[in-house]
Parts: sequence; structure tokens; C-alpha cells
Amino acid sequence: MRFAIWPAVFLAAMLGACATSNQGASTPGADRDAHGCIPSAGYRWCTLTEQCERPWELADRVMIENTPEAFDAYCANPPE
Repeated sequence: MRFAIWPAVFLAAMLGACATSNQGASTPGADRDAHGCIPSAGYRWCTLTEQCERPWELADRVMIENTPEAFDAYCANPPE
């Protein structure tokens, strides 16, 4: 009966290791810019539409080139 505790100890050790392995990592989508856009999800602010846009989706929708320059020109975004 004294060996019955080892699986529980092993499981607790494994769960503890998993819980500490993500320390320091940020939550996905937690990086918001001044406009509330989430860059890690591909969103950028568009002044013209006044909303967060994914450049490749906007390019398809309004038929512009999918480049940072075309996005900024269409959105009338000031240079960074």
C-alpha cells in the first residue's frame, strides 16, 4: 500500500512543472496598441475606416496591394 502514493506524487510534480513553465509568457492577444488593436493577431489601426484592420483582408476588400505602404496610404495613417 505504501507504493500507491507514488502515482499521485508523480502527477502532482508533473502538474507543478506545467504550471510554472509558462511564467513570464504573456497571454495571446494581450498586446494592444493605443487604439486597442492586437498586433500579434495581425491587426493595425486604419484612420480612414476608424477601426482595427488586418492589412491582407483590407487589401482584398478594397483591391489594393498588400504592402505596408499601400495600407498606410489607403488608411491615411501618419508615418511612424
